Amino acid sequence: MSKYRTKQIADLAQVFAALSNTNRLQLLLRLIDYCGPGVSCQSDAEVRACVSEISKGMNLAASTVSHHLKELKQAGLIQVRRNGQKMDCSIDAGAIERLLSFFEEITTNDRVRTSARG
Repeated sequence: MSKYRTKQIADLAQVFAALSNTNRLQLLLRLIDYCGPGVSCQSDAEVRACVSEISKGMNLAASTVSHHLKELKQAGLIQVRRNGQKMDCSIDAGAIERLLSFFEEITTNDRVRTSARG
């Protein structure tokens, strides 16, 4: 039986739902490219990316980008901070660590390894 509680499962489901949208996944990957988890950054300013910077070339209206970023924030994947008239976004490293732990746990489960072998 899984060690995950109902709240943890609901949180994971929200993360996976947020990532199931192509545009949201692309925005998250672009944020990671700016300076994501596991990448050494010199200053806090390098970790954040302005919304207009990460959405360049996506052919999405600003309101659509804002909606997608709101979904990523609600799922706990990113943090958003107002910087004057701009919104700065950054990856929530804790969320990425929780996802890594989840996948590591399920891939080390004996039943998963046995069924994967066929």
